[in-house]
Amino acid sequence: RRSGQYTMNHDHSKKIPDGALFDRSGSQDSLDELSMDDYWKELENIHETRGNNHEERVALVVKEPDEGELEEEWLKEAGLSNLFGESSGDSLESMVFLSTLTRTQKAAVEKRVETVTQTMRKKNKQHQIPDVRDIFRLQNDSKGKVCDGSEPSTVRTSENKNETRDGTKGPKFSLGTDEQKSLIEDMPSSDTDINLEISFAEQAANLKDSSAGKMCKGGGSDTLLPNFRLPKDKTGTTKIGDLAPQDMKKVYSLALIELTALYDILGTEFKQQKAVKIKTKDSGLFGVPLSLLLEQDQKKVPGTKIPLIFQKLIAQIEETTLETEGLLRIPGVATRVKGLCQELEAKFYEGTFNWENVKQHDAASLLKLFIRELPQPLLTVEYLKAFQDVQNLPMRKQQLQALNLLVILLPEANRDTLKVLLEFLQRVIDHRDKNKMTLKNVAMVMAPNLFTFHGFGSKTIEQSEFVMAAGTANVMRFMIQYQKLLWTIPKFIVNQVRKQNTESQKKEKKDKAMKKLLKKMAYDREKHDKQDKTPNDTDVPQGVIRVQAPHLSKVSMAIQLTEELKAGDIVARFLSQKSGNVQTLKKEEVFLYEIGGNIGERCLDDDTYMKDLYQLNPNAEWVIKPKQS
Repeated sequence: RRSGQYTMNHDHSKKIPDGALFDRSGSQDSLDELSMDDYWKELENIHETRGNNHEERVALVVKEPDEGELEEEWLKEAGLSNLFGESSGDSLESMVFLSTLTRTQKAAVEKRVETVTQTMRKKNKQHQIPDVRDIFRLQNDSKGKVCDGSEPSTVRTSENKNETRDGTKGPKFSLGTDEQKSLIEDMPSSDTDINLEISFAEQAANLKDSSAGKMCKGGGSDTLLPNFRLPKDKTGTTKIGDLAPQDMKKVYSLALIELTALYDILGTEFKQQKAVKIKTKDSGLFGVPLSLLLEQDQKKVPGTKIPLIFQKLIAQIEETTLETEGLLRIPGVATRVKGLCQELEAKFYEGTFNWENVKQHDAASLLKLFIRELPQPLLTVEYLKAFQDVQNLPMRKQQLQALNLLVILLPEANRDTLKVLLEFLQRVIDHRDKNKMTLKNVAMVMAPNLFTFHGFGSKTIEQSEFVMAAGTANVMRFMIQYQKLLWTIPKFIVNQVRKQNTESQKKEKKDKAMKKLLKKMAYDREKHDKQDKTPNDTDVPQGVIRVQAPHLSKVSMAIQLTEELKAGDIVARFLSQKSGNVQTLKKEEVFLYEIGGNIGERCLDDDTYMKDLYQLNPNAEWVIKPKQS
């Protein structure tokens, strides 16, 4: 064994403790020694490159927050800043929002409001400081039961304060009409369904309350990851990118609260880190903030969502062949990589860089260097620690649920770049018979590039690097293996957004102060209705929807809803009506959208059963159009 020879720390030459690689605990069970070797070797290569290259690097300082500061920041991020401070009176919107939360989500909010309130009292700020119980009491009185919406999949929770979780009168959960089995039966098996209909934190709370929760720990000694899958949802699967920005904002707030609630239930601390601003390069390729790089690239290629250099490096690696043995594991020659790096900085945008000189292993090293050199980690300063902490959650299913929420929380540029990276890594793994790079090997080699972030200096990450190694490699494995699931927005969150939209609309109508606005709205609506009736000829009969397709030759059609009719069938029906004078669009270029009613806008997957969706959102309009990039 060569376990003792790799340097551990950027600053000191620490040795790995003797025999430490054999210390198999928890998440290490499933990783063999050879692949752990890959991890340490990769770390050594990284330190070597850094030594040659970046002595002048400024470390990114992570700010230690004052008491209550984290919670205040959290409430702002969750869109609930008007529960405290000067604007605490103006919380109509927050009341609507809170009324749609599950029991565990409310507990997470309550906990943070309580901390902020106490801190403010200590500091004796002259704000109106609401009592956290009043906030929730107010909202409960107006609501009656929380989350007892007409959607069958909403979690129903009991609001009586005297009913406890361990008592017989504890909260009742309805899994919807078609799934009346208890949550406890929903245990991981070799082919495991991920339940997206019920809040992840509620599922965790239920498992915790039952002895069944103890049966299945996260690490496990099996090398194979479970075959997690999403059960088919008749109202359609919602992917990131399918919703309009105003609804995505709500999804973000809910995902933050849900993740916090999940970590609270499972006893893992959830802390968003805050970076102190440091001076970064404002042009170039390596070491430039992602947002700035994209701004620069969009001038060259309008609409691009992935940095051009990142795309080009991946293309360069794939051009040779993905069958090269040790791809991603074998480093390029350090001096050559440094030279290429400088040459790319000078010539990439001019288009004078000669790619023929770039060897495949050098291109792979440049790709990893690009990720490491980002001034803030690809997984962001805020959430890097939360991504690492996924390894501490007890069950694999919960680890996957946490990753799903974390991906939703990433800024768009980071998320899009991560997606392209994970898809590329999967393609490398698809050639494992030839290149000898299995899921485990690729995860081992990539984990140090995404997780050991240079900017944090030695304190945050370096000391615990050894403990973290196997854990972060496991998180990396999960991200590659389950990437298709991670870009899904859970149905319970989409339903909470629908409920918020419905409640907001109701509240608006009721508010007396808005009478004037209502008059105007009524007038507009009348005008709008009159306009609407013209193209529709007559009112659409029951069980029929009118679908508009302004980009196609057939611009409008009344469609009879049947049990089996899917979104894809409607698009196909429109596309079959060809006419010579309109540019023909292909099947994969246009989608059916659900617009208005209780959602802003949602792009439907082809397998959405239209009758089921129509029942969920009867006031929507239906439009076929190309997807906005």
